[in-house]
Amino acid sequence: MDGDVLSHEEVESLLQAIETDQTQTGAPNRQGGGAPGSPAGPASRPRERVQPYDFKRPERVGQEQMRALQSLHEGFARNFGASLSTLLRTIVEVKLTSVDQLTYSEFVFSLESPTCFNLLTASPLEGHLILDISPSVLYPIIDRLLGGGKDSDPVARRPLTEIELRLVTRVTDRFLKEMGRAWENVLRLELAVDRVESNPQLVQIVPPSEVVILIGFEVAIGNVRGILNLCIPFNSIERIGGRLTSNTWIGQTRSDRSSESLALIGDRLNASRLEVVVTLAETRLTTGDLIGLRVGDIITTDKDIHTPLDLAIQGVSRFHAAPGASKGRLAVRILEPLGYPGGRKSA
Repeated sequence: MDGDVLSHEEVESLLQAIETDQTQTGAPNRQGGGAPGSPAGPASRPRERVQPYDFKRPERVGQEQMRALQSLHEGFARNFGASLSTLLRTIVEVKLTSVDQLTYSEFVFSLESPTCFNLLTASPLEGHLILDISPSVLYPIIDRLLGGGKDSDPVARRPLTEIELRLVTRVTDRFLKEMGRAWENVLRLELAVDRVESNPQLVQIVPPSEVVILIGFEVAIGNVRGILNLCIPFNSIERIGGRLTSNTWIGQTRSDRSSESLALIGDRLNASRLEVVVTLAETRLTTGDLIGLRVGDIITTDKDIHTPLDLAIQGVSRFHAAPGASKGRLAVRILEPLGYPGGRKSA
């Protein structure tokens, strides 16, 4: 043990070494630097900006993915508001208010209790998603579905009854339908309600410290306003993170069309009327020549009689044609297509 104890001379030498090191690496004076001619030391370098990092709330979702989710659900909010307006036969406004990432425990403890806590399945995504509908807007919707007027009663603080749960499915079904349409360009989801709970603290779909994406909407029906929350655990969308980029989901605008929709579009197009113009020849006249034209006058052109005519559809030349007659009426016969978009504008 005595070999581990420093002598007085060793302690003095250590203290002197520390003081010498501090003097050599000390900060320059306020007038602008260290000693004249001395090189700039580490203290003269600009300080790097330090940002605090909270290990309890790690940001596992990239900013580009968050922006893509925001843009995607902005369009969903408009469509869902229009769908609710049709259901309730009144104007319903749904606005996206926030897209944040936080822990599951923070999300659960921020909710009211009792509430309408819907556990959703979204195959092929793993796990559950959560749709929480605030009682402050849910009960006025139920009252409206049951024939109530604009004046709503105070919001009840109780779990939903069986009849009210059946009415809520009319809202959640429209939510899932519009949600599937919004996500169709990213991933085709099969959404369904697994079960409905009233106490969110009794449901644990992921560990409390797991990161979730909270997408908040504000629903306004007249003077009544409430919050609707969609919670997406990070582990559910971790596999498709590469698809959640602004360039990817915006660029994938083309989706598969059903045969019925294609047939309907074809029928509508077949019945459309188009303007068809055949140009016999072109020439230029002065205003004096035009005023002096009389019956029997001949206008000469540079077009040869054997040269094909231009047939234009909606002002765009599409075919070469030859003049003639059919069943006692003037007609033209299509000779060859000009190609598209190689056709030229008709005069």
